[in-house]
Amino acid sequence: MLHSDTELAALLRQVKTIAVVGAKDKPGQPVDRVGRYLIEAGFTVIPVHPKRPTVWGLKTYPTLADVPVPIDLVDLFRAAEACPDHAREALALVSPPRAFWMQSGISSAEAQDILKDSDIRVVEDRCLMVDHARLIKGGGR
Repeated sequence: MLHSDTELAALLRQVKTIAVVGAKDKPGQPVDRVGRYLIEAGFTVIPVHPKRPTVWGLKTYPTLADVPVPIDLVDLFRAAEACPDHAREALALVSPPRAFWMQSGISSAEAQDILKDSDIRVVEDRCLMVDHARLIKGGGR
């Protein structure tokens, strides 16, 4: 699991493509603010939602396995109980992501355990937007 600002900054500098699991473009919701921020910050954002055909004007995929390009970071806006299944899904990808990021208020010891022997870095209970703005945006991405 990543803890230091140095490790987080190094990871974020490597990330280009982010799958936002639980993506919704409902104004006022944290997932909407974060998704829009990531797009404006220059990331390739891939919304993942089982029922929505588009989010933020982008094609949405029902699962991580349906995403047709490699994913650098999986950003989760799901309840903690759903995280182990998403961890298994990320681990099963042909090209596993560099990171599995559980947003503020979300943590899962089971998801951590599933990913512990992989190269996938786990971040939990942190806001990707806040950390990117703090660690990268001011310092040039």
